[in-house]
Amino acid sequence: MTPLRRLLRSLAELIISLLVASLIVYGLLNLLPGDVAQVMLGTNADPAAAAKLRNQLGLDRPFLVRYGDWMTGLLTGNLGSSVVSGEAIGPEIASRLAVTGWLVGLAMLLAVLACLPTGIYAAVHRRRARGFAVSAASQILMSVPAFLAGILLILLFSVTLGWLPAGSYVPLTHHPADWLRHIILPGCALALVQAAVLSRYVRSAFIDVLADDHLRTARAVGWRLWPALIRHGLRNASISLVTVLGLQLSTLLVGAIVVEQVFVIPGLGSYLLDAVSMRDLVVVSDVVMVLVALVLLITFLVDLLVVLIDPRLRVTADVEEDQ
Repeated sequence: MTPLRRLLRSLAELIISLLVASLIVYGLLNLLPGDVAQVMLGTNADPAAAAKLRNQLGLDRPFLVRYGDWMTGLLTGNLGSSVVSGEAIGPEIASRLAVTGWLVGLAMLLAVLACLPTGIYAAVHRRRARGFAVSAASQILMSVPAFLAGILLILLFSVTLGWLPAGSYVPLTHHPADWLRHIILPGCALALVQAAVLSRYVRSAFIDVLADDHLRTARAVGWRLWPALIRHGLRNASISLVTVLGLQLSTLLVGAIVVEQVFVIPGLGSYLLDAVSMRDLVVVSDVVMVLVALVLLITFLVDLLVVLIDPRLRVTADVEEDQ
């Protein structure tokens, strides 16, 4: 299979997945039992007001027509307006997505910087007490919820030590130093669990490298252990790491919803929860679809990146295609 055909097939799979996901998201939110307009206005709302809102939302039209209009708006960038506030949804999602993007990106960077040395150390010393201690610590940290980690970090660094602010957000363009001071705690809260998960995969990958003939040969010709591990193990570990990173990025997007509430960050997660509490189903459907699209896009990019990192996967796929 040529690279172009592989890319086209992956793009086709991505488009089909997006269409199926959009149908599920829109269907679940609009085919729920009961009157959506009545639910949004409350059980004691005036029937005339409910009928007006129903007409405003287009709920009196056939489902496929409403779905087509919604998809057209998503594709053209016209996401409509909030029923509660009347503000345009598209610009609001764009501004809040930038905040969430910085938070998730910082968390993933911190997780990668932490998981590589701890994972390699645990692999090298796996038969010693210190290696077991690192593995046990990562296992314990995997069970810590992000919101609990955030609360503990606030108690330590904000309440007890007074080093960092406990909440709010400062845009990067306004003051980079204040932006870092406000985002470092939520970033660490998100990164803590991810670093523990990723370190387990790094440890497994480097245990395989330690038993590899290439490493033995490098050691025999005079390479020291750590340079040999970095030279021969990082590429093999990167395949597992990139694959897991794609999955964990999706988890980080979900975890950011809770962490943003803990630290009072005006990101996409807080926007979604506010819309749910206000029963603004128009905003909910748009935000959920944006999150689903991001997850599918990340999966698509990770699949392509893994193939680029490991040429053996291309050869395997070509052989399967020929058969």
